[in-house]
Amino acid sequence: MASVTFEGTTCLFPGSNSPAVDKLDLQIEDGEFLVLVGPSGCGKSTTLRMLAGLEEVHSGRILIGDRDVTGQEPKERDIAMVFQNYALYPHMTVAENMGFALKLAGTNKTETRARVEEVAKMLDLEPYLDRKPKALSGGQRQRVAMGRAIVRQPQVFLMDEPLSNLDAKLRVQTRTQIAQLQRRLATTMVYVTHDQVEAMTMGDRVAVLDKGILQQCASPRELYNRPKNVFVAGFMGSPAMNLFTLPLTDRGVAFGDVVVPVSRETLNGTPETEVVLGIRPEHLEIAAAGIPMDVDVVEELGSDAYVYGRTTIGGSPQQIVARGDWRNPPQKGDRVNLRVDPGKVHIFASSDGRRLG
Repeated sequence: MASVTFEGTTCLFPGSNSPAVDKLDLQIEDGEFLVLVGPSGCGKSTTLRMLAGLEEVHSGRILIGDRDVTGQEPKERDIAMVFQNYALYPHMTVAENMGFALKLAGTNKTETRARVEEVAKMLDLEPYLDRKPKALSGGQRQRVAMGRAIVRQPQVFLMDEPLSNLDAKLRVQTRTQIAQLQRRLATTMVYVTHDQVEAMTMGDRVAVLDKGILQQCASPRELYNRPKNVFVAGFMGSPAMNLFTLPLTDRGVAFGDVVVPVSRETLNGTPETEVVLGIRPEHLEIAAAGIPMDVDVVEELGSDAYVYGRTTIGGSPQQIVARGDWRNPPQKGDRVNLRVDPGKVHIFASSDGRRLG
């Protein structure tokens, strides 16, 4: 087991003027489960591949423990990687796939079989050890790929969107298994996903990237409650936070006919005449009076109901999402009123998106 450190790490692909990853500074603690998340093309997989030695580091360095691995070959780094497409050998059995790396390392057959059987028991793969990959389901193949990595007993596990080929129900089940497994092994794990729900439910900390730049790295709760900027606020959460660019008044932020009180301490001396106000759907309450909303769609999810619609703020139409009463949700075409909880709003600078309060 070991910590992982990125120090000003940059990767620039040939023919591109913009780095895929730009001056990344990130410390991953020994035994930590860190999730890299962001939209497609944000640099998360490139970050993982640099750590694995599969992409060139153009500046900065990467350390595993106290060892600088920036110039080392992948096989010298003592890491194990689980890919999106499983990458199993079709002509080998499950046991042979899981023990292949040990065979290459010269481990004797008795020890190899013992380690494979131990990991197979951990992953509920014992009945399938003599099967070929084609005889397994997608979820079983993914567990074999994980088992192949675990058998090696590496210092760091890397996982690149390992659940993206699974159906929705199996994704939920398997991500729980991965999180439980990491806790049991207490091994450093770096996990890449584009699914922010997956990131929020699995990681000890989550690192949010956009356009190759680290936006924020914090616990899931902190990311949700105190996003550092507009990008993180809009990306983390499902449904996403409502974000509106609104004028400042002497009393606060004008949100339709409602003025949300904002202190001068919150504004931190900003000279701007407008700010970005963010409010999560669960902090907009359907009430007798407030901001009018025309309902377009209602998503009924059993214990939740999310109401999507339109309102007019500052003379311009705006899309808005609120959480309704799942026992008696409004219907498509209804007009409802929304009441804002002033203590739950987020304020960001309109110029650069940084958090003000």
